[in-house]
Amino acid sequence: MKRQKKKTYDRGMKAEGLAALWLQVKGYKILARRYKTPVGEIDLIVQKNNLIAFVEVKSRMTTTQALESLTPSMRRRIERAAAHYIGHNNCEGRELRFDLVTVAPPFFIQHLDNAWLQAA
Repeated sequence: MKRQKKKTYDRGMKAEGLAALWLQVKGYKILARRYKTPVGEIDLIVQKNNLIAFVEVKSRMTTTQALESLTPSMRRRIERAAAHYIGHNNCEGRELRFDLVTVAPPFFIQHLDNAWLQAA
């Protein structure tokens, strides 16, 4: 793996780890990390009470940059992966949503619930 690509990958993995810890502190249970499907990947799938959230994690300097990086094609890919998860797991009667967690240096973490509505 090239040096810059590895650095970006490592930064993303650290951001996902921090996001998972942050969500656990907020009372979410981690159902899956890096959920891979034939149609895409979801960084985190979490549950709190009757809610299941499909979470994209972005490491950017600002929340605005993170929202801007969440392109329509990326949202569709995550939605297809979420449909795969729903089809293989019992999600009946649960509230479902798509969230975004941004991680900015040095350790600023922000959780945007229903991020798809904000990124539209």
